[in-house]
Amino acid sequence: MCRKGLEKVMGALLKQEKFLLLAIIAMFVAYPLEHVLLGNGQVVALVSGLALVGFIVCASMRVAHHAEMLAEKVGDPYGTMILTLSAVLVEVVILAIMMSNEPSPTLVRDTIYSAVMLDINGILGLAALMGGIKHGEQSYNDDSARTYSVMILTAMGVSMVVPEFIPKGDWKIYSAFTIGAMILLYTLFLRMQVGPHSYFFSYSYPEKKKRQGSDQAEQHAEPVNLTRSIVTLVTGVVVIGALAEVMSKTVDLGLEGTGAPPVMTAILVAAISAAPEILTALRAALANRMQSVVNIALGASLSTVILTVPVMEAMALYSGQPFQMAMTPVQTVMIFITLLVSAINLNDGETNAIEGMTHFVLFATFIMLSCLGL
Repeated sequence: MCRKGLEKVMGALLKQEKFLLLAIIAMFVAYPLEHVLLGNGQVVALVSGLALVGFIVCASMRVAHHAEMLAEKVGDPYGTMILTLSAVLVEVVILAIMMSNEPSPTLVRDTIYSAVMLDINGILGLAALMGGIKHGEQSYNDDSARTYSVMILTAMGVSMVVPEFIPKGDWKIYSAFTIGAMILLYTLFLRMQVGPHSYFFSYSYPEKKKRQGSDQAEQHAEPVNLTRSIVTLVTGVVVIGALAEVMSKTVDLGLEGTGAPPVMTAILVAAISAAPEILTALRAALANRMQSVVNIALGASLSTVILTVPVMEAMALYSGQPFQMAMTPVQTVMIFITLLVSAINLNDGETNAIEGMTHFVLFATFIMLSCLGL
């Protein structure tokens, strides 16, 4: 009986974690075959690189799923904090590995910029658009939007605008200052988010009558196993890191000489880390829970800037090779327009389809500019 029970549990576990299992298998296959993939031309390298991207997304989906389960257990604002931190962790791991393989002075800057565009204009825009079409106006706590927006503006200004005016000989001093400033900002933000001002990041939704079917679904919902979720999170991040090492080499070789804009690699990294957030945000919007969308989209943007910058700047100081953190004029204008539109749209505690469309048009503009190499 015990053996049958164990087999049943293992079978259920393998079924639930099949995507992570596929990623693990891909990891063990890709590592020994790395030289083969790189030695058979650009087409093979590019196809294998894109396949590895798919496996990385599979692993990140499972990481996000277990982060979401932990989030449901602890509730907001801790829940969305776990979700955003897990996504940023994936991004930092991929970036660190790619930078260690073949350093690109603009990859960190372009990835952070792409992530903010994807989070605010892509995720928030699409979620507000779809949620607005279904529910009309959707309410949220406008204190959270204002807090996120002003901190994103400050963090990006300090770390990605001011560096344009810093003399090259003083980059180490300013880099160290940036690390300290980001840590200080995040420490205060974290204290606010989980401390006495946690109500800034939550919203009390009106209770709705539940249908019998939904009650039964809740009763049969998957129980949260803390140990399993934490182990899966750690395993998933390790697998993502291992796959990213091979993926970065194959994609770089596959895109070499094709004329593809350099920012495409950054968009790829940002999209991989944001893929699980997109689904979570869309589900929340369709369920008329816009506060979760705001926390995910703006929280992910803030976490990307405020956590990625100090890690990457620390790597630059350690290696002695500075990154190009100052945004281009086009990037600066796009960030300014995005945060301005966000400040206007998220100032009244309600979103609608028109506001979502404005952000989504900005996202489309970002994609177009990226394709043009701007």
